[in-house]
Amino acid sequence: MYYIVGLGNPGEEYADTRHNAGRIAVEFFAKANSLPSFVSNKKAVGMISEGQIKKEKIMAILPDTFMNKSGASVKPFITSVKKAESLIVVHDDLDMPLGKIKLLFNRGSGGHKGVESVRKAVKTDAFIRIKMGVSPVGAKGKAKRPDADKIMDFIVGKFKKPEFDLIKKASKLVAEAIEMIILESKEKAMSEFNQG
Repeated sequence: MYYIVGLGNPGEEYADTRHNAGRIAVEFFAKANSLPSFVSNKKAVGMISEGQIKKEKIMAILPDTFMNKSGASVKPFITSVKKAESLIVVHDDLDMPLGKIKLLFNRGSGGHKGVESVRKAVKTDAFIRIKMGVSPVGAKGKAKRPDADKIMDFIVGKFKKPEFDLIKKASKLVAEAIEMIILESKEKAMSEFNQG
């Protein structure tokens, strides 16, 4: 069983915000693979959708906790370091330009509170992460990170229409990367999707 978690904040007011990029991508992945509608699940402290890609069982999870408590949705399912290897966490990243994605395995949280919460819950870094850039592109194609005092407003700000179009494209890439991880290997997905 693969567990695919889309990090974000619950509730309408956060629906199309930058901090919810991971959640948006996992919802896209579920639709693209004809998974059943998400249903509330007490054990997951969130919404889940279970299905299969070919013969591989999958559970998509959208935590109903706030970002910094995301680990509560993962803890009931990832009960060992071995199981953590089948965990895929999708989340926003301020240090990457909007529309870019990057796959990581067995790395620290990079200061992301949601990832930090998952790490504490599963007691290992040995899980797959897919980072989605949410910052504007500055000179030389690098991410233009907002000033420290503006970060909170920025990440809970809604995507503008052209930005949301880029997030949709990035979500399609995320869905393809997840499928490759599940059906082939994380190594193949990393070499395929981590192209700069």
